[in-house]
Amino acid sequence: MPDTSHTKLFARKISDFCRLRIDPVLPPQESARIRTFLLHLIAGSVTPPRKLRGYDWEEIALQCGLDEKALWNAKATIEPALDAITRNTKPLTGRPAIAAPSRKNPTSVPRRGRPSKQLSKDERSEGRRGVADPSKRKAAMDRQKPGQKPRAIEEFPEPLFQQWIEPTSFPEALELHMRRHGDSYWHLHRAVVRDDENLDRSTIRHWLQGSKAPRSAASMEVLARIERRYRLPAEYFKAKLPHQTRSTTGHMLEDISAAERRRLAWHLPDDFNMRSRESQEEILEWVRRVIINGSTDYRRYQAAAMKQRYAIRFPGNAYGQSETPKESCRDRYERYDDDGASFTDPDLMSGVIDAPPALAMEMAELIRFKTATLTAFGLQRNGVWGEETASQKVEHLGLMFGALAAQPQGPVRGYGVPSNHLTFGLLVFPSIWDWYVQWRERRRGFYTAWEVDMLRISLALTRKDTGWLRQHPHLASRVRPIEGLVSQKDIERAQADWDDACDIYFKHASSRAKEIQRVARVHRDPFEPIMPVLEADSPVGEYRKITEEILRLMPDERLYRRSAAEAVRSFLMLRFGLHLGLRQKNLRQLMVCERGKLARSERQLADMKRGELRWSERDCGWEVLIPAVAFKNANSSFFGSKPFRLILPNLGGLYDHIEAYIGRHRETLLRGAADPGTFFIKTVKATSRDASYDQNTFYEAWRLTIQRYGIYNPYTGRGAISGLLPHGPHNVRDVLATHILKQTGSYEQASYAIQDTPDMVAHHYGRFLPQDKAALAARILNQVWEAA
Repeated sequence: MPDTSHTKLFARKISDFCRLRIDPVLPPQESARIRTFLLHLIAGSVTPPRKLRGYDWEEIALQCGLDEKALWNAKATIEPALDAITRNTKPLTGRPAIAAPSRKNPTSVPRRGRPSKQLSKDERSEGRRGVADPSKRKAAMDRQKPGQKPRAIEEFPEPLFQQWIEPTSFPEALELHMRRHGDSYWHLHRAVVRDDENLDRSTIRHWLQGSKAPRSAASMEVLARIERRYRLPAEYFKAKLPHQTRSTTGHMLEDISAAERRRLAWHLPDDFNMRSRESQEEILEWVRRVIINGSTDYRRYQAAAMKQRYAIRFPGNAYGQSETPKESCRDRYERYDDDGASFTDPDLMSGVIDAPPALAMEMAELIRFKTATLTAFGLQRNGVWGEETASQKVEHLGLMFGALAAQPQGPVRGYGVPSNHLTFGLLVFPSIWDWYVQWRERRRGFYTAWEVDMLRISLALTRKDTGWLRQHPHLASRVRPIEGLVSQKDIERAQADWDDACDIYFKHASSRAKEIQRVARVHRDPFEPIMPVLEADSPVGEYRKITEEILRLMPDERLYRRSAAEAVRSFLMLRFGLHLGLRQKNLRQLMVCERGKLARSERQLADMKRGELRWSERDCGWEVLIPAVAFKNANSSFFGSKPFRLILPNLGGLYDHIEAYIGRHRETLLRGAADPGTFFIKTVKATSRDASYDQNTFYEAWRLTIQRYGIYNPYTGRGAISGLLPHGPHNVRDVLATHILKQTGSYEQASYAIQDTPDMVAHHYGRFLPQDKAALAARILNQVWEAA
């Protein structure tokens, strides 16, 4: 069989057709013989045997070694495969030459299609039957054509000169080496493109003109042949392509959906189609496991939990004004919380059931109570929820109500409480919470800090004087008996003395939280995806390799404006993260003021609760100013009610990329849409005209950057760090804190890098210091011996 991607793809399609259509209607041995017969036709470029009308089933049965009657019963199933082979088989027939007019009759011309009498017997035979060998057929055609005889094809032509100035662009390099070897694009096409391939000679002409560049797997294969013909290093031309990161098209992934093919294409090698089936399966498994999924124990649990839907969704403004209910459920399982300690449960993907009206009203009252600037008359509270905290609590409570409402016989194994019986009044009964935390333990296999956090929410709701549930005794009137959990007697007792019911539950929950905290295990290690970075001697230096990889693969802005703009945005995301150490919210909400324009005042930024990037004339540099109220830990001793202010260093071409991004690239990404005013903006498309990032889309953008530039792919050679896994923007804070700990051993200095307290740094990052403490102490002590 010719070693071409087209033939391999067609053979695989016919094989799949046999497996899906022929195997179910014939015994295994007969089906296997038919498959062998069909693949033999493809390998030999032979059409199926035919009679005057239709296929010659007697001959086909004979070649397959089968009984004609048995084959006749399955002919309707087999015919589509034979039709496809007939359409795709290209007969290798030689074109007969047209003889010159004879001397006796100068105007006589042989009839069209009939070989001239001047041809030899062998030549006439080849003209009628066709030449099976492509090289012989080319030679026969060259002999038959009038005019100058084409130049003979050499496998390795000798160069006309040895010295040259190395060009930087792909068209210039291709033109140079074609000129060195005396090749026109016609001759080069004849030398490297096979007869059964459909790459047109004009394609090489477009490559020379720079109007097109190789992208398909077939084009990359031809490019590799040109490199071999000119005896150049492997991927010599590929390294000069104007769009290094553009995914290759034409991979043979026929059993994979279009959406997954787009995700996989970036990470597959150019010669994927030419590899064995086993090698292809190995590559696909690695890409899916490491790059697409980033498989860890917790990720595998996520994948299983996402398949079971049960959460209650609270529509309206309960999710906060920055996100719609749909967005808050989509891909939220992939992000890390800003505090790094708690995390968002993967089951949040399951929110598909809207809360009943009464329960939704109760949730709205709770949100107003915890987020209002002033407490309603007659109520007391302790602490206020911000927008992100409120959104998180809504979703976590929605999971609890969803578990109660899920059917016991279904995969979720819920309790089956009717949705119209759900009410916040149930949350003062210890039996409800005991069932829920044990249900979660059965699903996961062990207790985690998540259950402790949920119990602490319930403690805050039932706390004396300030608890929202304690101050709403009327909720007891909505409680209905739940067999096995809440009896009518329990309801009557709570209705008679609501404060006593809250006191009983508060004491019970306090004890339960301590018991679970004692046995809780860590399921999601937030450091696992970036462990190769944290274990390096210089974590920041290791992570910096990703930004250098982005610059190395930067597309040519003159040809690919949008791709170049997206690459610069990815570069600046990581550089800003490494220099500023901000949480995701502060980074994505960072405003921008163009150079020479009036910057926003600190009061304006405080009202917006956002920071701004502006040019500082005093320091002659790009300044980031963020008011303290914009931070999650605004009351921390780190801020002391003063704003965060930092001048970005002009290192590694940072200022050039900032000014190019503000001056050109943001406009390319906006494509005429409304400017949200933030520094980082999405690529505006026909299906999405909103250019502002939210919590989910910003995480996705960061994760995509890590997938494309961060994770080293041994099959493509792209990527900066071996062993890295996909992660979000919060992990860059881990990189900064760990780097300073390794260099200084100081929790206080590490806390400065991430705008937090030394106690928090010691709690979260202390595990990376023990092996470095001895080295730090030895470094100081060794100075005594070096001085001596």
